[in-house]
Amino acid sequence: MKTIIINEPGDVENFVYADVEKPVINSDEVLVQVKAISVNPIDAKVRAGQGIYQLLKNEEQLILGWDISGIVMEAGDDSIFKVGDEVFGLIRFPGHGRAYAEYIAAPINQLALKPANITHAEAASSTLAALTAYQALLVHANLKRGQSVLVHAAAGGVGHFAVQMAKHLGAKVTGTSSEKNKDFVLELGVDEHIDYHAYNWKNSEARFDFVFDTVGGANIDKSLHVVKQSGTLISIPSGLSEEINERAKAKGVNGLFFLVSSNGDQMKIIAEWLAQDIIKPHVSETFTFDQIAKAHKQIESGRTVGKIVVEL
Repeated sequence: MKTIIINEPGDVENFVYADVEKPVINSDEVLVQVKAISVNPIDAKVRAGQGIYQLLKNEEQLILGWDISGIVMEAGDDSIFKVGDEVFGLIRFPGHGRAYAEYIAAPINQLALKPANITHAEAASSTLAALTAYQALLVHANLKRGQSVLVHAAAGGVGHFAVQMAKHLGAKVTGTSSEKNKDFVLELGVDEHIDYHAYNWKNSEARFDFVFDTVGGANIDKSLHVVKQSGTLISIPSGLSEEINERAKAKGVNGLFFLVSSNGDQMKIIAEWLAQDIIKPHVSETFTFDQIAKAHKQIESGRTVGKIVVEL
């Protein structure tokens, strides 16, 4: 099968296209013919030797990618899926996903059946980003109906899912983006839009029960200004520094960082929401397998609306 490996971290020229043997599945796995792969910021970070690269650097052949949608070609003895099923999921995150390939051995407890009303590209885009939003809102923030939520970068991959999920859960949702993406964010269903370029963060009131920061850096400080006492602040790109943690604690704010993890049961809930049009993935651009370098350059631009996908 065709695959893309990296022998050492660096820029996109370090991608190597190679022919390797198809993986052999265990009893609790299925062999999936990959039809679409979603590319996330973490993919580019690992390629560059950042993020979770330290966890993966000793792999003999490092194959990036975790988000897949495809067709079951072989099923292990313990599989709940059968040959021909269309499935999608986040595979082995934060371990070695091996998704940049024509075939992948995927654990059955990390997959869900792909809803018939969405494409493989849309399904692949509804994995890491959608699970991150789900785990932030429901597992870590324990969001309640009627609470006020601020989603930073609401037009982004994680952000556009978080807005839709929070609205479905009965929250009052504010989303930030550039003015250019205001209409897109409003279409997602936010109650209020903030142009992050023009907003006076330091003089704004602390009015949000939960602030979900998908930007990191200086944005964490802005977030701390607007979260209520006893509220929750989650920042996922870079985590919270010791200084920010101390300031959050002094304000009575629950400051958190977490790393999304593969979860088939949660994928099944996401699949139900997709089937019912409760959440809708937005795929802004698709690339072919031989355009993986272009896909990485696009995700590194920081200006992707929704998700980008590689189709096989």
